[in-house]
Amino acid sequence: MSDEGAARSDDGSDGRADGSDGRADALTHTDDSGDVQMVDVGAKADSSRRAVARGEIRMTPETVAAVEADAVEKGDVLATARIGAVQAVKHTWETIPMCHQIPITNVDTEFVVDDDRIELTVAVETTGKTGCEMEALEGVTTGLNTVWDMVKAAEKDADGGYPDTRIADVEVVEKRKEPVGE
Repeated sequence: MSDEGAARSDDGSDGRADGSDGRADALTHTDDSGDVQMVDVGAKADSSRRAVARGEIRMTPETVAAVEADAVEKGDVLATARIGAVQAVKHTWETIPMCHQIPITNVDTEFVVDDDRIELTVAVETTGKTGCEMEALEGVTTGLNTVWDMVKAAEKDADGGYPDTRIADVEVVEKRKEPVGE
């Protein structure tokens, strides 16, 4: 499957570089002999692209209150998670096989704090030949993992587990593509 994903892309196709219908015999990351390959996007026109992903980390209300009060021993949880999210966006191509390195033009992060959870939304923008939804997803998951790392001492139970902590509902909520110059 291409970086555009197996779902229908913005241009109405299945997001496959060869315009195929998406059947298993038309996979774009695998050649005829089954070897993995990067999709050639060289012939595609540059487009202005934006992807937004979101997810949440659920925690005890006491831990969320400590995050809000900046009372977590390791430091400012949301500032650290924001840095982690942006770093992950910029390094997605290094962690996801066959993902193209793309020029990131903007990253926005937004946290919403609720009684028992923190939601993170990451918006990524680029101008290039392939989308940036993987970058947005990497930003969300790494940002939320950073929150977990910062609060794990508070969330850990007597047995060393995390019964109240979970990352959930990670999804792409927006994907946009426009020709350059419009």
